[in-house]
Amino acid sequence: MNDFPVDSELDWVLVLAPFRKDADYVAAFLREQKIEVKAAKVDGELVEHLALSPGIIVITHEALNPQVIVRITTHLAEQPDWSEVPIIVLLERTAPIERIRNQLLTSWPGSRLLFYTRPIAPLELVNGIQSNLLVRLRQRQVRDSIERERELRLELNHRVKNILASVTSIFQMTRRGATSVEGLTSDFAGRLQALSNVHSAVFEAGGEEVSLSAVIDLTVSPYNSAGVSRIHVSGPDIVVSRDAGTAIALCLHELITNAIKYGALSHPYGHVDLLWSVAANGSSELSLSWTEIGGPAVQEPTRQGYGTRYVRSALGSLFGTVPEIIFAPGGFRLSVSGSLSRMSAQK
Repeated sequence: MNDFPVDSELDWVLVLAPFRKDADYVAAFLREQKIEVKAAKVDGELVEHLALSPGIIVITHEALNPQVIVRITTHLAEQPDWSEVPIIVLLERTAPIERIRNQLLTSWPGSRLLFYTRPIAPLELVNGIQSNLLVRLRQRQVRDSIERERELRLELNHRVKNILASVTSIFQMTRRGATSVEGLTSDFAGRLQALSNVHSAVFEAGGEEVSLSAVIDLTVSPYNSAGVSRIHVSGPDIVVSRDAGTAIALCLHELITNAIKYGALSHPYGHVDLLWSVAANGSSELSLSWTEIGGPAVQEPTRQGYGTRYVRSALGSLFGTVPEIIFAPGGFRLSVSGSLSRMSAQK
């Protein structure tokens, strides 16, 4: 028994041998080598067999009539660019081999033609067929590689467009709330860094989902440095979609920026508790809270800033419920909850 690799698309041979018992003879010793064989008569049955895309065609001299040649020519013309069908032609020693070769090369340009003269040893024919089935396998592997490359290019193009759309949206968001060039530059750079952090986390995760813990750690880590933890985080390790991770990271960046300017992080001893949890009652509800402690006394602003409006809108859209925002004297608080399924990669 040989160790030839079996592939459902490649492991069968179409034999066209109308005279005597040639087809049965060829099929018998190919099947001994675990190679699937189909024999077709030189009539309408040939079209049906060709439609099944044989890995190799074996054809005897007697089958080379004009009708068969035309039908195989049509079949070859329908092959994709990557396909070069191996055709093994079994000729009589007395046949005008050169003339037949030239005719078939002209009629079947999209094939890989091989000629054998009869009588031929079974082992020689089997080896030739196995070698060409391997060639056919390599052709299909090249095809698959080209298709994967094409899919990767399309995916890259799609992702680049999405990133550019996100950057444009972030810039417009920042520009509308800016009061100076310096402020625009600083806020825009910070938001881009938050977006970059999420993409880094997604890349490391290797898929469309990302660890929420990773997103949060990457977002808050620049503010927990030199051994001082100003933002305390706690929550289970769950995964969310890339879009959900991006939205949460951008919202956290807004909350951090506000806390640095006006809230708990503006005071040397102030800190933030950032907590998230999943309900244990089987409802799979995700809750997230932001609580500022130890900062200056808080007064509710007379008008809502753009950052607050963005956080309210983005988290409301993501969680499906409007977040609760409280400007308590002891510290700013935000909480929101919603179905965890809304944050998954497949909604």
